[in-house]
Amino acid sequence: MQLRSFPFLLTVCIATFLASPVMADPPPALKVPSADAENPQDMKAYNEVIEHTELTIPMVPIAGGSFTMGSPSTEADRSDDEGPQRTVELAPFWMGKCEITWDQFDVYNESVDQRMRQVFGRQANERDLAVDGVTKPTEPYTDMSFGMGRGEYPAICMTQHAAKQYCQWLSAKTGRYYRLPTEAEWEYACRAGTKTAYSFGDDAGKLGDYAWFDDNSQANYQPVGTKKPNPWGLHDMHGNVSEWVLDQYTPYQSIQSNENPLAIPSTLFPRVVRGGGWDDQPQALRSAARRASSEEWKEQDPQEPQSIWYHTDALSVGFRVVRPLQVPTDQQRSEKWDKSAPVQLDPED
Repeated sequence: MQLRSFPFLLTVCIATFLASPVMADPPPALKVPSADAENPQDMKAYNEVIEHTELTIPMVPIAGGSFTMGSPSTEADRSDDEGPQRTVELAPFWMGKCEITWDQFDVYNESVDQRMRQVFGRQANERDLAVDGVTKPTEPYTDMSFGMGRGEYPAICMTQHAAKQYCQWLSAKTGRYYRLPTEAEWEYACRAGTKTAYSFGDDAGKLGDYAWFDDNSQANYQPVGTKKPNPWGLHDMHGNVSEWVLDQYTPYQSIQSNENPLAIPSTLFPRVVRGGGWDDQPQALRSAARRASSEEWKEQDPQEPQSIWYHTDALSVGFRVVRPLQVPTDQQRSEKWDKSAPVQLDPED
């Protein structure tokens, strides 16, 4: 057997370590009214606090249950990847009432919370120390809002990796476990108990009341929460920006489990976004519509190597967060919920 050099072995050990999520004891949870629940019946809407700022993230309780995922063959404008339909069983969770905004994203991206803490002379608590360990995006080479607006507009152009790192930061920041929704959770919450093409019915003529899309967006995304919500109180599930989910884009028939299913990512492309965006036609905003990420989303990124944080050409892609009622164990996170390959590292790392 040929012996390997020490540098080679060290490189392998480091790569193996980075590929395996390291679970530290979470900091004590920030006390927030109505955020705690012992069982599904106790779940209430609450506003997650972003400590040291005036910002909150409104969270809506989503009862667990079963639903028919995908679209029937009779649905107008359906694609073949929306079937075959199957019955899926999901555990209860909270979901963000709206998409994550630039204000909310920039607290993480620009360490606004820690700068505010220092301005007010507040001593760092355990949650502040925990967020220091979460990797943050590198400096973008251009304004990733592309002049369309920041503040209460949805954050865009991030990779799935960046969206997942935001969830990791939010978990450390609050002491509560947040992640992206699975594709099944997203469609379940979007449908909100309905079986029609949209959560308000089959008539695309009503879409303007619920969504920003190609016909009414004036070629620009819009502030979140300004259209009617779906029956479960979630805004912008149709349109404004497409939303990252956890899953690899894969045929439904390749997914074995129908209980809390997840297609764990094993390649960078393609992965799934849902909901359609401000530049899409109505058919892309249907509850069952799927979209696969593509390397073309980095086409205008001039950096070499290209950024692991930004998709320069994904101007209508954002995300929202979920929080499961049942917090997964470290092993469950490592083997399923936080698992993803290949490992994403900045060049300097």
